[in-house]
Amino acid sequence: MTRDDEPTATEEDSAAAAQSRAAADTALLEAFGGVRGMVDTTVPGLVFVLLYTIKRDIHLAALASLGLTVLLALARLVRKETLKHAFSGVFGVAFGAIFAMMSGDAKNFYLPGMLYTLGLAIAYVLSAIFRYPLIGVLLGPMLKENLSWRTRNPGRFRAYTKATWAWGLILLAKSAILFPLYWWGDATQLGWVKVALGIPPFLLCVYLTWIFLAKAPPPIDVIAEMEAEEQAERERERARETLRDS
Repeated sequence: MTRDDEPTATEEDSAAAAQSRAAADTALLEAFGGVRGMVDTTVPGLVFVLLYTIKRDIHLAALASLGLTVLLALARLVRKETLKHAFSGVFGVAFGAIFAMMSGDAKNFYLPGMLYTLGLAIAYVLSAIFRYPLIGVLLGPMLKENLSWRTRNPGRFRAYTKATWAWGLILLAKSAILFPLYWWGDATQLGWVKVALGIPPFLLCVYLTWIFLAKAPPPIDVIAEMEAEEQAERERERARETLRDS
C-alpha cells in the first residue's frame, strides 16, 4: 500500500462512525426483540381472539394461546436464542389467560398487557421529564457508552430524549384507544383492535428511534477508554519498574 492509498484520518473517522451506527442499529433491534419478538407478542393474542370469535369458549382460547406461547419459548430455547422476550410473553399471556378464565370475561385476557403498556408509557414520559430518557438507559450499555451521553455527548442526549418521548406518546395513544374498548366494547372488538395495534405502533417507535439516533453523534465507547487507560497504566508501571531496576 502506498502513502496515497493509506486511509486518511477523515476516512477512518467516517468508517468508525459508520461502524458505530451499524452497531446501534443492531442493538436497537436486539433491545426490542426484532421481528421474532413481534411474532412472539402478537400471534398468541391473534390465536385467542380468533378462537374466541369462532367458538366463544374462553377456556379453549386462553389455553390455546398460552400453549402457543410456551411452544414459541421452547423453540427459542432449542435454538439457543435469548429468552428475555419469550419469558415476558409467557408471563403476560399466562396472567391474561388465568384472569380471563377466573373472571369469565374474555376482555380480561388483554388487561395485563394493556396495563403493562400504560405503565411503560408513563415510565418513558417520566424518564424524559427527569432527564434520564429510558431509551438511553436501555441502549447505552449495549453500545458500550453506558451513561456517558448524559454529560459528554449532548447530541445523543437530545436524540435519546426525543426517542423516549416518541415511545411514551405513541404508547399513551395506543392505551387511549384500547381502554375505552375494554370498558365499553366487547371482547371481540377489543381483541381485533389490540392485534391490529400490536405491530404498527412498535414499528413506528423503532423507526423514529432509528431516525433520531442516525442523526446523532456516534456513541462514546467508554469501555474502550477504560481498557486503554488500564493498558496505559500497565505501561507506566512497567516503565517505573525498568527505571528502578536500571
